[in-house]
Amino acid sequence: MILDDFVVQTKTGLYCVYGDFYLDPKVPVKNAVISHAHGDHAIPGNFNVYSTLSTFLFMKYRYRNDAAVNLFTKAYDEHFMLNGVRITFIPAGHILGSAQVLMQYENIRYLYTGDYKLQPDDTCEAMKFVAADVLITETTFADKNTRHPDAETEIRKLNDTSMNVMLGAYALGKCQRLISLMTQHCIEKRILVHYSIVPFIKIYESQGVTVGKYELFDRRILKKNKSGIIYLVPPMVFKSNSGAANLIRAFATGWKDLQVANGIALYISDHADWDDIIYTIDRVKPSQVWTTHGDGLQLQKHYEHSLVVKLLSS
Repeated sequence: MILDDFVVQTKTGLYCVYGDFYLDPKVPVKNAVISHAHGDHAIPGNFNVYSTLSTFLFMKYRYRNDAAVNLFTKAYDEHFMLNGVRITFIPAGHILGSAQVLMQYENIRYLYTGDYKLQPDDTCEAMKFVAADVLITETTFADKNTRHPDAETEIRKLNDTSMNVMLGAYALGKCQRLISLMTQHCIEKRILVHYSIVPFIKIYESQGVTVGKYELFDRRILKKNKSGIIYLVPPMVFKSNSGAANLIRAFATGWKDLQVANGIALYISDHADWDDIIYTIDRVKPSQVWTTHGDGLQLQKHYEHSLVVKLLSS
């Protein structure tokens, strides 16, 4: 029997009542199961942290000794017990090391997706589908009007200008994917990266991922070359250089409001869109869907006559 309170939404985050642990807590807790290393899912200060090795490495770099008191790394498909709940990490396809969390208790399977994507990405493990009785899915883009375009087609937009490009993107996950895409599809471009991105690239490479061609940013290179350069920067640098001369601006994201005032609109997202969420539900074949990290109202309406959809958060 499905337990309606197996996972509940609290101010601290998603709490597994029966295993006494949190999924991606928002404040430090005793037991934290971390789906991936983005800062809105992996915070410092937890006592016990359970994650994949790559997630651990990113957290250790970012938070140093505050990453956790105790860090326990688990391989994909490895089972481990936490206070009576059997947990397994399943690839989520979001960034390197990202994991869905399969929780089994009293013969019922609860699957928390964390953030996930279905689009191909050479820099991280591909999304893997497993059956579950309850699917706890992110709903960042659970909007019928949202369809993420093909990333390869989008990245080729950078070939349409001869001007140098300042390309903004999240330092962890998105930047590495962009370098890979540009290496394959923007072969005439020279890719310079902001110094803050390089440590994450090095962790990718330490885990056997070939990210692609890139150079550390040098202002002299940009001054000497008036075309053919793509300067990859994190969001704060992108925002602080809004008036940079002789550069066309682009920001790689699925959010339309972040494309405003950019010279190139680059719709590249690392999240599932509406079709991806529907497809995932079809593959997982749950009896119930619980939604989190976004608005699940459209999913609830879509399945109102065929599937129980419960909103854990709006």
